Amino acid sequence: MPLQASVRIAKCDSQRFFARDVVKNGIIIMSVLRLRGFQIHKSHLDSAAQRALVEALRPVLRAAPLFSPSVPGGGKMSVRMTSAGKFGWFADETGYRYAENHPKGTGWPAIPAPILAIWRDLTGLERQPDSCLLNYYGQDAKMGLHQDKDEADFSFPVVSISLGDDCMFRMGDARRGGKTDAIWLNSGDVGVMGGEARLNYHGLDRIRFGSSRLLPKGGRINLTLRVVT
Repeated sequence: MPLQASVRIAKCDSQRFFARDVVKNGIIIMSVLRLRGFQIHKSHLDSAAQRALVEALRPVLRAAPLFSPSVPGGGKMSVRMTSAGKFGWFADETGYRYAENHPKGTGWPAIPAPILAIWRDLTGLERQPDSCLLNYYGQDAKMGLHQDKDEADFSFPVVSISLGDDCMFRMGDARRGGKTDAIWLNSGDVGVMGGEARLNYHGLDRIRFGSSRLLPKGGRINLTLRVVT
């Protein structure tokens, strides 16, 4: 993100953790954390921007309602999801993949412009994402450690936007079963998973249900922007 002339940067560093405060006119307006290669832009979206994103998502949810995917081996995921863009992420008993149509048979709606603007601001890439996965986490929903590896080109990052209730986000490295670190993500935080962290395992342990008033019925929305092809 370009910094204005009145913005300074303060840094602290350790082997696994890097923090950068963006300070404007003597006030910290945003912190950028780096943990296991993940860049986490704390409070990147203010309250007004968060509300605007929720409103921008309402037409998406009307056109492509939330559904609960089945998984190989039986059962259903605890999160409900949908997508926007050319492709949507999909799972059923046969495996995990991207699909051009919602389960009801219609194409996915376009990715809202305010969401694409966040991608441009944080990645600086001309290439636009062709998928925006929307995961909704209710009170007991969680996501096990996994890699995002259904895309064709891992040189493009994944951008993750948090809206609503706090969540405990867990990060590992590219090997299954290694040590992990965890951090609480709050509404308005935006993460970038690229470079050395692109294929790192990550997941969500739990949400702190009712910690935010952004969503009328509580819960958390996670938006992940990906280049699929």
